[in-house]
Amino acid sequence: MSASPQRIALITGANRGIGFETAKKLGEQGIKVIIGARDAHKGEQAVSELKALNIDAEYLHYDATLTNSPQAVASALSARFGHLDILVNNAGILEEDLIGQNNSLTIGQDILKSTFEANFFAVVALTQALIPLLERAPHGRIVNLTSILASQTLHSTPNSPIEAAKGLAYNASKSALNMFTIHLAHALKDTAIKVNSAHPGWVKTALGGPHAPMEISDSWKTSVRLATLDAQGPSGGYFHEDQSLPW
Repeated sequence: MSASPQRIALITGANRGIGFETAKKLGEQGIKVIIGARDAHKGEQAVSELKALNIDAEYLHYDATLTNSPQAVASALSARFGHLDILVNNAGILEEDLIGQNNSLTIGQDILKSTFEANFFAVVALTQALIPLLERAPHGRIVNLTSILASQTLHSTPNSPIEAAKGLAYNASKSALNMFTIHLAHALKDTAIKVNSAHPGWVKTALGGPHAPMEISDSWKTSVRLATLDAQGPSGGYFHEDQSLPW
């Protein structure tokens, strides 16, 4: 009886922060992790750090700003492995000050467009390109890194914990990403693929800033849980660790 093929996971933006911690924890489970990053030097450095921990890792160039990058990634993974078990859409940008700000009257089109390009349009394009490879896996898993700041319920609730953090571009891009999660899960409901949105928490990263309460070392929990769900696990949900969040 032949052994089951090794599980393959692609994590975008995994050369640092939450993506790197997610890659490390998936790798510790024997999953081969592919570090998707724009900067080859930083990507290869992350791979070296993971290999030093006896984790099977490779670097793959992925640039969310290039329209041909999703198909290039899909072609490379198809040629190298023939399938993909896990996609963690971790890469994203934040170009606003979210603390106590409401920039709805002042935000420029440039920030809105660049934020949506990275946080929404690029994610949709990459995911669509990789669906055929995920369909070849026994149990494909897609994790979209979102934020509690995407919650329209909490934003419209007076005195909620996030009421004052109204950076329009980032929040709206993550709300759109949540909608993609819902729609994609519905489109794939008759397959073995599960799709969920993950809020990792407010983490001390380059994006989250130094005042965030959560350490990077704890930031992987939601992504890894959703990336390794069993057949009875949810699809089309919005979670922080094991708790559902309000849309």
